[in-house]
Parts: sequence; C-alpha cells; structure tokens
Amino acid sequence: MSWLLDANALIALGWTAHEHHAAMRAWFRRHAHEGWATTAVTQAAFVRIVSQPAFAGRVIAMTQVAELLLRNTAHPHHRLLAMDFGFEQVLGCCSGGLFGHRQITDAYLLATAARHGAKLVTFDNGIASLLATDTERERLLSVLH
Repeated sequence: MSWLLDANALIALGWTAHEHHAAMRAWFRRHAHEGWATTAVTQAAFVRIVSQPAFAGRVIAMTQVAELLLRNTAHPHHRLLAMDFGFEQVLGCCSGGLFGHRQITDAYLLATAARHGAKLVTFDNGIASLLATDTERERLLSVLH
C-alpha cells in the first residue's frame, strides 16, 4: 500500500505546532515504510500555507519553509506522484459526484491516488462524499481523527 498525503496531512506532519501533528506523526511511524507520497499541488499548498504570517504567527523566510518541506520529502520512502491527467478522469473517479468548487482539489487528489494505486490520507471527513460506496472509500481514502 502506498499513501498520498493531502495538504493538511503534509502540513500536520511537518509543522510541530499543528493541532494534528501528534496524530500525524503516530500515523507516519506506523505507515511510512509502506511508501508515502505528495504531489506538486500538495507541496505547493504546504509552502503557500506555512509561509503565511497568519499561519505561524510570524514571518517565516521562504528558504526555511522550503527547507522544512524538502527535509520531509527527502524521506527514503517518499515519492512525488504525477498529476498528468485531465478533468474527465477526475469525474470518472468521483462516483459520488462533485457538487461545489471546494471539492475540486480533493477530487484531483483522489483521482491521483486511484491512478497510482495509493490511498489518500486526510483529516477531512467531507472527502468521503466524493465516493459513492464504502468499498471505494476503503480502497481510496483514509480519514484520520
């Protein structure tokens, strides 16, 4: 099994002050050896969010944010998954349907996980609505609490 971390899971892994850091670290200790992944989108979201002064409560230099991301993704079981497909494939993956603009990135991440034989790791319960069946949810999604 390979695991694709969504942006919030990736941030929780790399940012010790994140509310889900302890849960994410515990998950990571149990599963990282199985292979874990990010995408260009989740990496960009990590940099965009962590570099915001409102997130950290202070200005963090872009070089520090980049170093934090690169230190995490240098893990020997990490890989970068390509998102080299169009919206038609996203629609085909989301059997539960798409109903709003806030679901688009999550839908692309689910389709990426499906195309690469991975399972999307998230703290977002709402992503499950993109999949119509429990079988699909079990195969493609792991919601952490």
